[in-house]
Amino acid sequence: MRIREYELKNPVILAPMAGVTDQPFRNLCRRLGAGLVVSEMVTSDPRLWQSKKSIFRLNHDGEPEPRSIQIAGSDPDMMAEAARFNVSNGAQIIDINMGCPAKKVCKKAAGSALLKDEKLVKQILDAVVTAVDVPVTLKIRTGWDPSNRNGTTIAKIAEDSGIAALAVHGRTRACAYKGAVEYDTIAAIKEIISIPVIANGDITTPQKAQEVLDHTAADGIMIGRGAQGNPWIFREIAHFLETGETLPATSFKEVKQVMMEHISDLHRFYGEYAGVRIARKHFGWYVQNLPNGDTQRKLFNQIDTATEQLTIAQSLFARLIEGEELAA
Repeated sequence: MRIREYELKNPVILAPMAGVTDQPFRNLCRRLGAGLVVSEMVTSDPRLWQSKKSIFRLNHDGEPEPRSIQIAGSDPDMMAEAARFNVSNGAQIIDINMGCPAKKVCKKAAGSALLKDEKLVKQILDAVVTAVDVPVTLKIRTGWDPSNRNGTTIAKIAEDSGIAALAVHGRTRACAYKGAVEYDTIAAIKEIISIPVIANGDITTPQKAQEVLDHTAADGIMIGRGAQGNPWIFREIAHFLETGETLPATSFKEVKQVMMEHISDLHRFYGEYAGVRIARKHFGWYVQNLPNGDTQRKLFNQIDTATEQLTIAQSLFARLIEGEELAA
């Protein structure tokens, strides 16, 4: 899959997720096979660029290329300025958020709320594409609600504005993450535009990834919640798409190694106080399907130091690895 001058090693992409796709997680997913990773959304309001949250989100030091940074907002001029700012800060692809269903984002007429105003959509896309020389991509939903599905209209606006690739989450804003994904709508969008289309929504296995690509004729797939606690999903899907073969299940030994490295990276990136707290949700995702996972999650959430977090994680997986080796 190609996004203008960038040839991706595979068409499996990490979706932008606020509070999840920070630098440690992006680097991990890239290392485990993602063809492209997209940052957490960065506000277009320059008054907030020096906030602690934005400073972390704007940090792309040492990240592999191409670096894709998502921006969010509703004012065309501010979005254009945000695009220029992020390019000067290392962005090589600018992604525009018109897919987030969160109330706090939509309340500001940003994210998927923009789908209500097709004229404003065009103004924002034109402004951002004109502002920078790097490829600009767009993430949308199929519409505002089931009575107002205008994904095909937005897709044509995007192509006409010079958008380089379009990611589509196959639900409306009102549906959030509930109900069946509209793969038919993604297929309809793919039929009417020539730019790459990336399918997103409930893709959690290699087999499902292949089914979605076959059904929609999309150029790539985007994985969001399916990667939480499961970053090796990228190599599993990429391998299956290339060979038709399913990789063996990830061993507890590797799960432990990946998780320990991830938690340590969070401590390093954010510092101990914030890193410990952010690590809690990731640990919960890693252990959610393991024996006694809920008990371990509750114990982990009570810990306030980096050293103790790593000790608890080490102890849990030592027992799991021992059981796995005995059963082999």
